[in-house]
Amino acid sequence: MKRLPFLLLFFVTFSSAFPTEQKLDNEESMQLAQAYLNQFYSPEIEGSHLIQSKNRSLIGGKFREMQAFFGLTVTGKLDSNTLEIMKKPRCGVPDVGQYGYTFPGWRKHNLTYRIMNYTPDMAQGDVDEAIQKALEVWSKVTPLIFTKISKGIADIMIAFRTRVHGWCPRYFDGPLGVLGHAFPPGPGLGGDTHFDEDENWTKDGEGFSLFLVAAHEFGHSLGLSHSNDQTALMFPNYVSMDPSKYPLSQDDISGIQSIYGGLPKVSAKPKETTVPHVCESDLTFDAITTFRREIMFFKGRYLWRIYYDTTDIEFQLIASFWPSLPANIQAAYENPKDKILIFKDGNFWMIRGYAVLPDYPKSIHTFGFPRHVKKIDAAVCDQSTRKTYFFVGIWCWRYDEMAQTMDKGYPRRVVKFFPGIGLRVDAAFQHKGFFYFTRGSRQFEYDPKSKNITRMMKSSTWFQCKEPLNSSSDFSINTEIAHSGVVEVSYHKNLNMFIFTIVHLLRKTYSY
Repeated sequence: MKRLPFLLLFFVTFSSAFPTEQKLDNEESMQLAQAYLNQFYSPEIEGSHLIQSKNRSLIGGKFREMQAFFGLTVTGKLDSNTLEIMKKPRCGVPDVGQYGYTFPGWRKHNLTYRIMNYTPDMAQGDVDEAIQKALEVWSKVTPLIFTKISKGIADIMIAFRTRVHGWCPRYFDGPLGVLGHAFPPGPGLGGDTHFDEDENWTKDGEGFSLFLVAAHEFGHSLGLSHSNDQTALMFPNYVSMDPSKYPLSQDDISGIQSIYGGLPKVSAKPKETTVPHVCESDLTFDAITTFRREIMFFKGRYLWRIYYDTTDIEFQLIASFWPSLPANIQAAYENPKDKILIFKDGNFWMIRGYAVLPDYPKSIHTFGFPRHVKKIDAAVCDQSTRKTYFFVGIWCWRYDEMAQTMDKGYPRRVVKFFPGIGLRVDAAFQHKGFFYFTRGSRQFEYDPKSKNITRMMKSSTWFQCKEPLNSSSDFSINTEIAHSGVVEVSYHKNLNMFIFTIVHLLRKTYSY
């Protein structure tokens, strides 16, 4: 009993440390958020404390602006998802302010560049190659020509710097923060590009790809602002990708060509319109949807119709059914009310039977999408739950068809909500309780109940082509498939076959 007061004192002292530690963590997070908003969203905000009452509504507005830009749930408050985005390495150019629009660009197409100094992280030749290739990313889709000079003032001056550097109004913050920044076309600093020397720059190894960061920053040097399309090169956060792949999205190409135009037209003989064939090994589809007792596959100006449990296939022009629909649609799905919805860019059409309903097209934002969503990549309605999944880049929204509202807690990352199917979805539909997700020429059969891939095949398998992608080549062991459970399914099938063979041989032996 004599030890009881001491134990109580120890307990109170020990337990009181937790709120203090949590308070410190919260203060650090709020300070990080303040600095982030000041740098990228709130250059006009003054003061150093987020809790100041006079700035509370303004801070909440900036949080909402940032959350909407990145496709997060808009709360106006600092939550874990918002903080996670703020901690990611990124470009030092603001997402709002003077960068909220496209600049007029350079008034000439022949531009010069000069590399002022080199990073010790890479060989000089590798730096030269990375910079050259980064500029070629933009010259391949515009009339721009870039020429390297070794002295004098170039249109684009390139340098590796640290922290506060020279007359530059922007600064670097050390490793794993701001990677680089650039200035829009114009005199003085216009076009100049700086990279943070405190980062680990690399050609193709661990660290940050100089090629990818340079290609992004040169987009600013040419007049582009940041894009909220997560698949775009001009998305502000660093996203690692295969440097051998072409990094520009359609959003990037449309933006740069709106300033400088496309490549000069070369006179050539007009090419004949190529009619796609369903059994081509690399055939991809624009959209797929069910319609009553058939499946429709859309490609360019055409569509294929497959009827359930039959071998009949019809191939026709989209315009032969719906003359008012555009070609190259991007998504389609059948809703629980026996209607088809067709999507292209920011519009959608609704079809009942074989008639497009009046007063269409309508804006996709009537579904409740934030304004930064410009198009839908794929859509599929789960007829059992009457919930529709919309795929936009690497994100997935869920729409309640009965309440006609977006479900809370979305968007979510495709890779987390549908494990195994990859980052993006090109087309999707539901058939006999399974989801079928198409990415490129491959299709994943997905069980929504077990959240596993049950089969992987070529999209052309539905057309009974002679050489469908068989299971032996589909279920190769790699990171993506292993996590989906497909390898495990293949393993158990082979094990069962082995056991069956042993039992059969034993029975045959003892029968003698």
